[in-house]
Amino acid sequence: MLTPATLALFSGACFALTVTPGPDMLLIASRSVSQGRMAGFASLAGIQVGTYCHAMAAAFGLSQLFLAVPFAYDALRFAGAIYLLYLAWKTLRAKPQPAAPLTIAPALSPGRIFIQGLLTNILNPKMALFVLALFPQFVRLQDGSVAAQILILATVLNLIGLCVNGAVILGASHVARRLSARQRPARWPHYLLGSVFAGLALRLACANRN
Repeated sequence: MLTPATLALFSGACFALTVTPGPDMLLIASRSVSQGRMAGFASLAGIQVGTYCHAMAAAFGLSQLFLAVPFAYDALRFAGAIYLLYLAWKTLRAKPQPAAPLTIAPALSPGRIFIQGLLTNILNPKMALFVLALFPQFVRLQDGSVAAQILILATVLNLIGLCVNGAVILGASHVARRLSARQRPARWPHYLLGSVFAGLALRLACANRN
């Protein structure tokens, strides 16, 4: 199995990457502001399950497909961009939710938010290439099953992500609770979340494999 030194080095790399603001953190924070902490944690759960999917794909060599066949990478990239644009359109069309003094009524169930987070992560080939580039640096054949080692690394990454993004969720939902004290329907949470989805779609559509 993985040595403590390897896990410590990997954890340091994951922490540095996780605390750097990126698309996942932006999506989680905007979801927490617009719909509350439960929605933020549901979105985070979907993203983290997606990380396990990419890890298993790397373990079985499926992520190598993106390096060998450029069309496969582009097909998944544009599929992800289209899906994000669809989410942006649905969000902007949603009716504003009346806000209570201490809570924000979610427009979607936690299950649907989880699925959105999962699909957003799975349809991002950048995540597949990130796992493919980072994880093999900490995997050694002499330490046992490669698949088991990759799953352990994915779990470490997700635990660190839970701590960092959990703090983001709690902070963002606290801001949302304070703003919700106005007790009237507001459109700005929908504009915020819709803009994030649209921005992520544009970023993904314009990305390359480098």
